[in-house]
Amino acid sequence: MRLRFLLPLLASLLLGACAKSPEWAMNDVTGHLPDLEFNLLGAGNQPVTAADLRGKLVLMYFGYTHCPDICPLSMTHLHQALVKLGPAAEQVRIVFISLDPARDTPALLQAYARAFDPRAIGLTGPLKTVQKLAKRYRIGFSLGKPDQHGNYDVSHSSAVFVFDRDGRARLLATSADNVDAVVHDLTLLLEQSP
Repeated sequence: MRLRFLLPLLASLLLGACAKSPEWAMNDVTGHLPDLEFNLLGAGNQPVTAADLRGKLVLMYFGYTHCPDICPLSMTHLHQALVKLGPAAEQVRIVFISLDPARDTPALLQAYARAFDPRAIGLTGPLKTVQKLAKRYRIGFSLGKPDQHGNYDVSHSSAVFVFDRDGRARLLATSADNVDAVVHDLTLLLEQSP
């Protein structure tokens, strides 16, 4: 009699153990990076926290609005991925965090982010807060020496951190990941957490 109850249980355990994890196109960082956590300023100098984005997939990118090449390219790349996602893109938010808070005001950041995608959010905060957040996610950056006009570059690492609806770090996109790879993995994440 017991065997009759144990066989279905054993079969379900074996099938569960054989279930394949998703075939990610990007780098799977589950369990290797901290969860989504920040407290910054958005449009209108209003506080924005990670809790405000619960229930959405978050694509977090660190950059600055005066960036001549990498940041615009990365933001365009993310926008193209959301366009390809179609209506499902409403469940995704791009979060652009400035590494140059001296020049990137909340209003400027929001205009910059929205110029790439209407779902994008531009955030900033005091330099010490930004430095602490960058360190949390292992983003290296340094402010260049200003020229005679006060202009300077910000050297920074370039990666997109992908968080699931519960704010867990799941994937890391690099410049090697094309738009189709981003779309593929976002689709899988959306299917995992309806």
